[in-house]
Amino acid sequence: MKRAGFTTAWLPILLLVPQLIIIAVFFYWPAAHAIQSSFYLQDPFGFGSTFVGWENYTHLFSNSEYLRIAGFTVIFTILVTFLSLGLALLLAVKADKVIRGAHSYRTLLMWVYAVAPPVAGFIGLIMFDQSWGPLTEFAQMLGWDFTLGVTYFDTATAMVVVSVWKQVPVNFIFFLSGLQSIPKSVREAALIDNRSASGRFWDVTFPLLAPTAFFLLIINITYSLFDTFGVVDTLVKGEPGNNPMTLVYKVYVDGFRGNDLGGSSAQSVILMVLVLALTVFQFRMVERRIHYT
Repeated sequence: MKRAGFTTAWLPILLLVPQLIIIAVFFYWPAAHAIQSSFYLQDPFGFGSTFVGWENYTHLFSNSEYLRIAGFTVIFTILVTFLSLGLALLLAVKADKVIRGAHSYRTLLMWVYAVAPPVAGFIGLIMFDQSWGPLTEFAQMLGWDFTLGVTYFDTATAMVVVSVWKQVPVNFIFFLSGLQSIPKSVREAALIDNRSASGRFWDVTFPLLAPTAFFLLIINITYSLFDTFGVVDTLVKGEPGNNPMTLVYKVYVDGFRGNDLGGSSAQSVILMVLVLALTVFQFRMVERRIHYT
């Protein structure tokens, strides 16, 4: 096999420099600044700052409101991640079997991918509108008096539904690509060995999709923690009050509305450490059971 090479050592370095600059400017520098700010109590008007050490962190872990929001974020992340993956996998399996109109069917499912999170949140506001929202009327038919922005559980439900709806097309694209990459000979052999469709899926198809599912698991957890900010901000209508919020939205509320820059920086550092730890755990523990072909 012929290997690609460079005639000079400077060429690969020059090719890497633009990307390294982008990473340094948009990740490492803000991260370092957030870590530094988390140890200070900063004046909201920018007149100075006082070093307080770990006080911002200890205050967070002793704050019942922050712990309650952290608990909701865990539940929200689990629901959005597994509902998005489950629905997308189901749609991908069904789409893989469609013969007539397959292109139109897949295109319609992928369209939502182009919708930005704030736009998805705005669509959620329309669908869950208390006066004439279609989903609100459907809930009322079931005897559920759905009140978005008023009832904690109702708002949380809307956040989960809209976030899942926004993420399903991304997972669908990857799952469908993974299904179509499985060799036809493998499927024919599985059909001979096992006549049960569900048995073939769990014994043959799903193990071959494990690398794709593992990748999407990380992507969906990250999406639930961070990229749902636009959905949450739109659905709570800028007035969080007693409505549910995620940890990343609390960083915004405390930092930009409460002018608690030190506290919000500490929260962002905690989120950063959480994501790094979770990613390392997934790659070291979960990936051991995944075999790439």
